[in-house]
Parts: sequence; C-alpha cells; structure tokens
Amino acid sequence: MRGVPPALAWREALLAALPALLTIALLSLATQPAYRALINGNNGARLYAFQGLVQDVQSYQIASLSPEISPRKRLEFHDRALSSARTPTQFTGLAEIESYGEARLAQVAHYLEQDTPESRAAASLEAIRLGRQADEQAKAVIRRYVGALTQLRRTLLGTALVTGLMSMLLIARALLMWRAERERRSRREARQREALHLASHELRRPLQSLLLASDLLRHADTPERRQHLLGLIEDSAAQLASRADLTRLNDLYLDVTLRVSSTDLRPLLRRLASARVQVEVPSQPVTWLVDPDRLLQIVENLVENALKYTDGLVEVRLQEVGGAPEISVRDRGPGLSESQLETVFLPYERGPRGLRGGQGLGLPLVRRYARAHGGDVSLAPAPGGGLIATVRLGEPASSLTEPRRPTLFE
Repeated sequence: MRGVPPALAWREALLAALPALLTIALLSLATQPAYRALINGNNGARLYAFQGLVQDVQSYQIASLSPEISPRKRLEFHDRALSSARTPTQFTGLAEIESYGEARLAQVAHYLEQDTPESRAAASLEAIRLGRQADEQAKAVIRRYVGALTQLRRTLLGTALVTGLMSMLLIARALLMWRAERERRSRREARQREALHLASHELRRPLQSLLLASDLLRHADTPERRQHLLGLIEDSAAQLASRADLTRLNDLYLDVTLRVSSTDLRPLLRRLASARVQVEVPSQPVTWLVDPDRLLQIVENLVENALKYTDGLVEVRLQEVGGAPEISVRDRGPGLSESQLETVFLPYERGPRGLRGGQGLGLPLVRRYARAHGGDVSLAPAPGGGLIATVRLGEPASSLTEPRRPTLFE
C-alpha cells in the first residue's frame, strides 16, 4: 500500500479483518453455554455410580435370602453395599440428584446398618428411587444440552448471516471505491484532454500570425515596415508562450487563475484593427484590473467567429457602462436563432454553418474567461441584422494580482 497514509491503511486493514473478528467473538460467546453444559454434565458417570449402588444393595439382599451363600460371603456383600452407601464422594452432583425427590443416600446406609429383612428391602427400594432421581437429573442435563446446542446452531446461522452481510457490504464498498476512483481518473483525464484541446485551439491564431509576419518580413522594403513586422512576431511569440505553458494548463483553461494587473484596455483592442475589423475606443484611458492575455483571447475569439459569419465589416467597440468596461463585437452575418444564443456556449456546439470547420471551443472559453473576470458574455441579435456579442467585466474572482507591467501592445 505504498503511498497510502498510515491511518487510512490501518482503517482499511481493520475493516477487512472485521468479519473474521466478529465471527470469533460471536462463536466464543455462543459456545460458552454448550461448553459449560458438557463440562459440568457428567451424567454418564453419575448414572453408572447409582446403578452400581443399586446393584450392590440388591446383590446383598439376594445373598441374604439365598441359603447356599455362606455367612462369610454374605458379609462381604453387606460390607460392599454399605461401603457404597457410605462413600458420597463417588456420586458426582449428589445434592442436585437428591433435590429431584425424597430418596437419600444416607437413608440407604441407615437401612443397611439395621441389617433386617425389612431394612434390606427398604434399602433396595431407596437405592432404586435414588437411581430414578439420577435418571431424572440426567434427562434434565440432556435437555440443557439440547437447548445449548439449539442455541449454538441458531448463533452459528446468525453469525454466518451477519458476517456474510458484512462481507457483502465490504465488497460493495470496495467496488464503489474502485468505481469512484475510476471515475476520478476518468474525469481527470477528461480535464486534461479538454485543457489540451483548448490549448491547441488557442495556439492557432498566434501561430498563424507568426508565420504570416515571418513571410511578410522577407519582402519588407522599409525599416519601418520591418520594425512593425518584428513587433508582430514578438507579439505572436509572447502569445504562444502565454498560451502553451504546460505547467499551467489547468490555470489557463480549466480552473482559470488570472494574472491581473491594472491595464488600459484601449491598446489591447487597437491591436485587433485591420481592413475588416473596425475598432472604436474612447479618447480617455479605460483602465481596469484584468489579465491582458486572457482578455485578448476573449476578444480574439469573438472577432474570429464574427469574421467567419460575415464577409463584411466587424465592429469592435469599447465603452464604460455603469462604471465598468463593456466590449461589444458586431457582425452583419445571418445571426443565430433564439435557441442557439445559449447552446453555442456549450463545448463542441457550433453555429448554423458549423463555424466553417471550427471545433466549438472558442465561445465556451470566452464565457469561462469573462466569468473569471467577474463578468459575463452574451449574444443578441443586432439591430439591422447580424449578431452582437457583449462582454461585461467585473471584479476578478480568482486571480493573482501582479504589478502593472508594459505589454507588447503599448
């Protein structure tokens, strides 16, 4: 159990041993009555001793009535019977046996001591009665044996049932724990795949910009043009480094831990201006606590989607609404139906034309980043046709605050 905490290992070991320990405890308690009955019974020896007494007394009685037996032999029979009656230690449980009736061993000895025909008959009858009492006591012991064995049988069955159920519960628990662990691994692997898919999706744009700027640099004919293209290459390289940090894939794409700083949003948006993208920003700085790289990814995804839906101009606008920044991206394409305005934010959901080969990961990531910034993103039909995406920013919920640093867009 390498890697398992000692406390957890001990707990699991005790749970595994619990059925065996419970079985031992129940069987130990259940066998005690039967064990005591068997040890303390000895009814076979008791019956044998009293049968021997009856035999000795009756033998003496017969010898006293037979003229063929000599006085000396008769005296031996008398002494043997009297010795049996006078030795109570040979009769195990005598007090208990005598409690089953009125016959007493001392009375047998008393009759034998009188040694008259009447006393000899009375001694024989008393010995027979004492033997019957021993027989009754033996039957009572047998009944105790039967009761103890019946109870033992019930306890064994109950023990088997309890330990069987406990074993089933422990097996079911082990299966549930195995299933939960398998599901945890499956979720962990799914999160890793999702992070890799999102990273792959977000690396396409800076990589394409890097390749395009590198190709244009070969044909640049002025120092200013070359300097501009080198800046684009540096920007793209920085974005690649920011989006491909394998040590922070969860923070970048899943749990989204932002690295925020107080940033003027205008240079970030101006970076997106092109022949087909019109950017409108206020004349005064719009400074907000954001993660510049993640905010750029938000707007890049929205602009890329808008460009895929329309052949016309895409308008990006920055304004302050209610004291907080609001960024809108408008296209003049076919728009979306009411049912699609929310479903397109689900992973792998695409627009009406499948986003022309898109993976359906851009908008889910946009919403995740917007909500990490304490805001949200919404889609709505634009006046006059098309679609408008609106990003509202708030206070970042999960972030690492960093000092203000210059970006490549300023």
